[in-house]
Amino acid sequence: MQKQFGTPLPDWKPPARPQGETLTGRYVQLERMDPDTHAADLFRAYSGHDGVWDYLPYGPFSSASAYHRWAKDSATGSDPLFYVLRNLGTGHCGGVASYLRITPEAGSIEVGHINLAPEIAGSRASTEAMFLMMDWAFAAGYRRYEWKCDALNLPSRRAAQRLGFSYEGVFRQATVYRQRNRDTAWFSIIDGEWPALREAYGAWLAPGNFDPAGRQKERLADLTGLVRAASDPVL
Repeated sequence: MQKQFGTPLPDWKPPARPQGETLTGRYVQLERMDPDTHAADLFRAYSGHDGVWDYLPYGPFSSASAYHRWAKDSATGSDPLFYVLRNLGTGHCGGVASYLRITPEAGSIEVGHINLAPEIAGSRASTEAMFLMMDWAFAAGYRRYEWKCDALNLPSRRAAQRLGFSYEGVFRQATVYRQRNRDTAWFSIIDGEWPALREAYGAWLAPGNFDPAGRQKERLADLTGLVRAASDPVL
């Protein structure tokens, strides 16, 4: 039997690591986490919505000072590299997301620690934030962009599919958090899919895709579904 090898990549070079560059769109600005600047407004946004912490290994927090301490200790490093989502329509911080498991030598980077307060969840701003992070990664030269979540977290699985991630399977008993088992669902986008997905995002985010009441005309899931290599069978 003839030996087989992967596609040669003679010109590929490992990309640079993200440095927390500010990423600005039409609806949202992503700013590197600075607890002194962001923590109080984020705590305000999360207050009264303890369910947003259900599938994260930390939180909820009892006070703004407790959240500030956590952010200072855990959210100011380079991996994970936390971004704060500032809604340009309101000026307020509405959530966070991070790059993590940043592996330039493999051309792989993950998005995670996503925690969106109700005031920004499901909005154009939150979708554009995911687009801006993806766009930076592929422009920098990353080949693979990952999304992982608790396999029981159906809203996260739906979000991954809507955003154009392809389902790759479930890692059983992948970890333990909050003294409970976690099976982890894996999703990814690869660089060859990004040009078509980028077009889909451009079409969905365009002002003309929304009526005067803010209702979408085309669904992002319909646009990205034309590109996804595999859909989540659970959904």
